[in-house]
Amino acid sequence: MLSPIPTRPRLSTAASNRIVIVASRYNWEFVEPMVTRAVEELSAVEPGTKVEVVHAPGSFEIPFLAANVLQKSKPDAVICLGVIFKGETGHADLIAASVSDTLCRLSVEKLVPVIHGVLLLNDQEQAKERCLGAEMNRGTEAARAAVEIVRSSKALSTR
Repeated sequence: MLSPIPTRPRLSTAASNRIVIVASRYNWEFVEPMVTRAVEELSAVEPGTKVEVVHAPGSFEIPFLAANVLQKSKPDAVICLGVIFKGETGHADLIAASVSDTLCRLSVEKLVPVIHGVLLLNDQEQAKERCLGAEMNRGTEAARAAVEIVRSSKALSTR
């Protein structure tokens, strides 16, 4: 059962963050709507935030590009979006576990929020529910998480 996405953070016209979205091209018909919703949400909540999108061939390559983005361009946050479908073998589980572990490690080591929106799903029906809707969209959820964690992190550094 899907739970509702978090409420929208308050509008901030003063924020001028830089957020990079690293998105998989694989399963693009489901990833692209998440990217679109994330960009729309970031623009609505923090209109002064600069958003860039970088494309990875698949979900497995997302951590590599996220690490490059963190090292070379020093964003305020990175949002990673992808869709992995479970198959008949354990391959998808291995990819998902590797991506999850690496994204978490990157965030903690670099002290930059890395939002994990790489979904491991059973089928296209689950993907439609999580990726294509306007009301329920994991791209929107990832954008809201990025805004909240960046704000919290900046508030800590000013104390």
